[in-house]
Amino acid sequence: MGSQAVGQTAEGEAIRVFLVDDQQMVRAGFRMLVDSQPDMVVVGEAGDGGEALAQLAVTATDVVLMDVRMPRMDGVEATRRLLATPDAPRVIVLTTFDLDEYAFAAIRAGASAFLLKDATPPELLGAIRSVQAGDAVVAPSTTRRLLDHFATLPEPGAVDEPGDRTDDGRLSDLTEREVEVLGLIACGLSNNEIASHLVVAETTVKTHVGRLLAKTASRDRVQLVVLAYETGLVTP
Repeated sequence: MGSQAVGQTAEGEAIRVFLVDDQQMVRAGFRMLVDSQPDMVVVGEAGDGGEALAQLAVTATDVVLMDVRMPRMDGVEATRRLLATPDAPRVIVLTTFDLDEYAFAAIRAGASAFLLKDATPPELLGAIRSVQAGDAVVAPSTTRRLLDHFATLPEPGAVDEPGDRTDDGRLSDLTEREVEVLGLIACGLSNNEIASHLVVAETTVKTHVGRLLAKTASRDRVQLVVLAYETGLVTP
Protein backbone atom coordinates (compact mmCIF):
# COMPACT_ATOMS: atom_id res chain seq x y z
CA MET A 1 0.00 0.00 0.00
CA GLY A 2 2.84 2.43 -0.73
CA SER A 3 4.57 4.32 2.06
CA GLN A 4 3.68 3.27 5.60
CA ALA A 5 5.24 6.27 7.36
CA VAL A 6 1.93 7.84 8.36
CA GLY A 7 0.38 6.06 11.32
CA GLN A 8 2.96 3.28 11.37
CA THR A 9 3.92 1.71 14.69
CA ALA A 10 7.35 0.51 15.72
CA GLU A 11 6.07 -3.06 15.57
CA GLY A 12 4.81 -2.84 12.00
CA GLU A 13 1.99 -1.39 9.98
CA ALA A 14 -0.68 0.84 11.45
CA ILE A 15 -4.17 -0.38 12.29
CA ARG A 16 -6.15 0.40 9.13
CA VAL A 17 -9.56 1.84 10.05
CA PHE A 18 -12.57 2.30 7.75
CA LEU A 19 -15.45 4.62 8.74
CA VAL A 20 -19.12 3.96 7.89
CA ASP A 21 -21.70 6.57 8.95
CA ASP A 22 -24.38 8.49 7.09
CA GLN A 23 -23.41 11.75 8.82
CA GLN A 24 -20.39 13.39 7.22
CA MET A 25 -19.58 15.44 10.33
CA VAL A 26 -19.48 12.29 12.46
CA ARG A 27 -17.08 10.66 10.00
CA ALA A 28 -14.92 13.80 10.02
CA GLY A 29 -14.69 13.72 13.80
CA PHE A 30 -13.74 10.05 13.86
CA ARG A 31 -11.19 10.62 11.10
CA MET A 32 -9.49 13.42 13.03
CA LEU A 33 -9.33 11.30 16.18
CA VAL A 34 -8.07 8.13 14.51
CA ASP A 35 -5.53 9.89 12.29
CA SER A 36 -4.13 11.67 15.36
CA GLN A 37 -2.83 8.32 16.65
CA PRO A 38 0.65 7.10 15.69
CA ASP A 39 -0.53 3.49 15.39
CA MET A 40 -3.72 4.08 13.34
CA VAL A 41 -4.71 5.41 9.95
CA VAL A 42 -8.09 5.93 8.25
CA VAL A 43 -8.06 4.15 4.89
CA GLY A 44 -11.55 5.07 3.70
CA GLU A 45 -15.11 6.03 4.55
CA ALA A 46 -18.66 5.50 3.32
CA GLY A 47 -22.11 6.94 3.95
CA ASP A 48 -24.14 3.72 3.94
CA GLY A 49 -23.73 -0.04 4.06
CA GLY A 50 -23.88 -0.64 0.34
CA GLU A 51 -21.22 1.94 -0.42
CA ALA A 52 -19.11 0.50 2.40
CA LEU A 53 -19.24 -3.03 0.98
CA ALA A 54 -18.20 -1.79 -2.46
CA GLN A 55 -15.22 0.13 -1.10
CA LEU A 56 -14.16 -2.53 1.41
CA ALA A 57 -14.01 -5.08 -1.40
CA VAL A 58 -11.01 -3.16 -2.75
CA THR A 59 -9.61 -1.52 0.42
CA ALA A 60 -7.33 -3.40 2.80
CA THR A 61 -8.82 -2.79 6.25
CA ASP A 62 -8.31 -4.11 9.78
CA VAL A 63 -11.18 -2.53 11.75
CA VAL A 64 -14.47 -1.03 10.55
CA LEU A 65 -16.39 1.51 12.64
CA MET A 66 -19.96 0.72 11.53
CA ASP A 67 -22.99 2.89 12.22
CA VAL A 68 -26.17 0.86 12.76
CA ARG A 69 -28.97 3.04 11.45
CA MET A 70 -28.31 4.21 7.89
CA PRO A 71 -30.41 4.65 4.73
CA ARG A 72 -30.43 2.14 1.86
CA MET A 73 -28.45 -0.58 3.71
CA ASP A 74 -28.13 -0.48 7.49
CA GLY A 75 -25.13 -1.55 9.54
CA VAL A 76 -26.62 -4.91 10.51
CA GLU A 77 -27.00 -6.14 6.94
CA ALA A 78 -23.66 -4.60 5.93
CA THR A 79 -21.94 -6.37 8.84
CA ARG A 80 -23.55 -9.68 7.95
CA ARG A 81 -22.49 -9.44 4.30
CA LEU A 82 -19.03 -8.15 5.08
CA LEU A 83 -18.22 -10.90 7.57
CA ALA A 84 -19.33 -13.55 5.10
CA THR A 85 -16.37 -12.62 2.89
CA PRO A 86 -12.89 -14.17 3.20
CA ASP A 87 -10.39 -12.39 5.48
CA ALA A 88 -13.01 -9.88 6.57
CA PRO A 89 -11.98 -7.05 8.89
CA ARG A 90 -13.28 -6.81 12.44
CA VAL A 91 -16.32 -4.62 13.02
CA ILE A 92 -17.13 -2.24 15.87
CA VAL A 93 -20.79 -1.25 15.85
CA LEU A 94 -21.56 2.38 16.67
CA THR A 95 -24.94 3.75 17.70
CA THR A 96 -26.52 6.68 19.52
CA PHE A 97 -28.91 4.31 21.29
CA ASP A 98 -27.88 2.38 24.41
CA LEU A 99 -29.20 -1.20 24.52
CA ASP A 100 -30.12 -1.02 20.85
CA GLU A 101 -31.63 -4.22 19.43
CA TYR A 102 -30.16 -3.33 16.06
CA ALA A 103 -26.72 -3.29 17.61
CA PHE A 104 -27.24 -6.70 19.15
CA ALA A 105 -28.35 -8.02 15.77
CA ALA A 106 -25.01 -6.79 14.42
CA ILE A 107 -23.19 -8.55 17.28
CA ARG A 108 -25.03 -11.75 16.31
CA ALA A 109 -23.94 -11.15 12.72
CA GLY A 110 -20.32 -11.19 13.86
CA ALA A 111 -19.42 -7.68 14.99
CA SER A 112 -16.65 -7.69 17.59
CA ALA A 113 -17.81 -4.84 19.81
CA PHE A 114 -20.50 -2.25 20.43
CA LEU A 115 -19.93 1.40 21.33
CA LEU A 116 -22.09 4.43 21.91
CA LYS A 117 -21.22 7.43 19.76
CA ASP A 118 -20.79 9.50 22.92
CA ALA A 119 -17.97 7.22 24.11
CA THR A 120 -14.86 9.11 25.13
CA PRO A 121 -11.91 9.23 22.71
CA PRO A 122 -9.84 6.88 24.93
CA GLU A 123 -12.76 4.38 24.95
CA LEU A 124 -13.07 4.43 21.17
CA LEU A 125 -9.34 4.18 20.55
CA GLY A 126 -9.04 1.46 23.19
CA ALA A 127 -11.85 -0.51 21.54
CA ILE A 128 -10.10 -0.33 18.16
CA ARG A 129 -6.84 -1.59 19.67
CA SER A 130 -8.59 -4.31 21.69
CA VAL A 131 -10.55 -5.60 18.71
CA GLN A 132 -7.43 -5.62 16.54
CA ALA A 133 -5.46 -7.47 19.24
CA GLY A 134 -8.08 -10.21 19.33
CA ASP A 135 -7.04 -11.55 22.73
CA ALA A 136 -8.14 -8.51 24.72
CA VAL A 137 -10.94 -8.40 27.28
CA VAL A 138 -14.35 -8.71 25.69
CA ALA A 139 -15.58 -5.27 25.82
CA PRO A 140 -16.27 -1.80 26.57
CA SER A 141 -18.91 -1.95 29.30
CA THR A 142 -21.66 -1.09 26.83
CA THR A 143 -21.07 -4.36 24.99
CA ARG A 144 -21.44 -6.27 28.25
CA ARG A 145 -24.71 -4.48 29.07
CA LEU A 146 -25.99 -5.22 25.59
CA LEU A 147 -25.16 -8.91 25.93
CA ASP A 148 -26.63 -9.09 29.42
CA HIS A 149 -29.86 -7.52 28.20
CA PHE A 150 -30.41 -9.40 24.96
CA ALA A 151 -28.25 -12.51 24.69
CA THR A 152 -30.57 -14.92 26.50
CA LEU A 153 -33.68 -13.80 24.66
CA PRO A 154 -34.99 -16.15 21.94
CA GLU A 155 -34.72 -15.23 18.28
CA PRO A 156 -37.82 -13.42 17.00
CA GLY A 157 -40.58 -15.97 16.45
CA ALA A 158 -38.71 -18.75 18.22
CA VAL A 159 -40.29 -20.86 20.95
CA ASP A 160 -37.89 -21.42 23.80
CA GLU A 161 -38.58 -24.77 25.44
CA PRO A 162 -36.90 -25.80 28.68
CA GLY A 163 -33.40 -27.04 27.96
CA ASP A 164 -33.26 -25.73 24.41
CA ARG A 165 -30.48 -23.29 25.13
CA THR A 166 -28.26 -25.77 26.97
CA ASP A 167 -28.80 -28.88 24.88
CA ASP A 168 -28.09 -27.72 21.33
CA GLY A 169 -24.80 -29.58 21.00
CA ARG A 170 -22.60 -26.58 20.23
CA LEU A 171 -20.44 -27.24 23.28
CA SER A 172 -20.29 -31.01 22.85
CA ASP A 173 -16.81 -31.00 21.27
CA LEU A 174 -15.28 -28.98 24.09
CA THR A 175 -13.28 -30.48 26.93
CA GLU A 176 -14.31 -29.81 30.52
CA ARG A 177 -11.49 -27.30 30.92
CA GLU A 178 -12.41 -25.54 27.66
CA VAL A 179 -16.00 -25.16 28.88
CA GLU A 180 -14.64 -23.73 32.13
CA VAL A 181 -12.48 -21.24 30.23
CA LEU A 182 -15.44 -20.29 28.02
CA GLY A 183 -17.50 -19.51 31.11
CA LEU A 184 -14.75 -17.29 32.51
CA ILE A 185 -14.40 -15.46 29.17
CA ALA A 186 -18.15 -14.84 29.23
CA CYS A 187 -17.79 -13.31 32.69
CA GLY A 188 -15.41 -10.74 31.21
CA LEU A 189 -12.10 -12.06 32.54
CA SER A 190 -8.87 -11.38 30.66
CA ASN A 191 -6.36 -14.12 29.85
CA ASN A 192 -4.24 -13.05 32.81
CA GLU A 193 -7.23 -13.13 35.17
CA ILE A 194 -8.27 -16.56 33.89
CA ALA A 195 -4.73 -17.83 34.41
CA SER A 196 -4.76 -16.61 38.01
CA HIS A 197 -8.19 -18.13 38.63
CA LEU A 198 -7.19 -21.53 37.24
CA VAL A 199 -3.63 -21.35 38.59
CA VAL A 200 -2.08 -22.01 35.17
CA ALA A 201 0.27 -20.09 32.86
CA GLU A 202 -1.20 -17.37 30.67
CA THR A 203 0.21 -19.17 27.62
CA THR A 204 -1.93 -22.18 28.58
CA VAL A 205 -5.01 -19.96 28.66
CA LYS A 206 -4.15 -18.55 25.23
CA THR A 207 -3.95 -22.11 23.93
CA HIS A 208 -7.40 -22.88 25.35
CA VAL A 209 -8.82 -19.69 23.84
CA GLY A 210 -7.35 -20.55 20.44
CA ARG A 211 -8.92 -24.00 20.58
CA LEU A 212 -12.26 -22.54 21.62
CA LEU A 213 -12.23 -20.15 18.67
CA ALA A 214 -11.36 -22.97 16.28
CA LYS A 215 -13.80 -25.56 17.64
CA THR A 216 -16.73 -23.14 17.77
CA ALA A 217 -15.86 -21.31 14.52
CA SER A 218 -15.94 -18.01 16.44
CA ARG A 219 -14.13 -14.94 15.11
CA ASP A 220 -13.24 -13.48 18.49
CA ARG A 221 -14.04 -13.32 22.20
CA VAL A 222 -17.31 -11.44 21.73
CA GLN A 223 -18.68 -14.32 19.65
CA LEU A 224 -17.53 -16.71 22.37
CA VAL A 225 -19.48 -14.67 24.91
CA VAL A 226 -22.60 -14.74 22.72
CA LEU A 227 -22.21 -18.52 22.42
CA ALA A 228 -21.90 -18.92 26.18
CA TYR A 229 -25.10 -16.94 26.72
CA GLU A 230 -27.05 -18.63 23.92
CA THR A 231 -26.23 -22.12 25.16
CA GLY A 232 -27.13 -21.25 28.73
CA LEU A 233 -23.59 -21.80 30.02
CA VAL A 234 -23.87 -18.39 31.71
CA THR A 235 -26.84 -16.13 32.35
CA PRO A 236 -27.04 -12.41 33.16
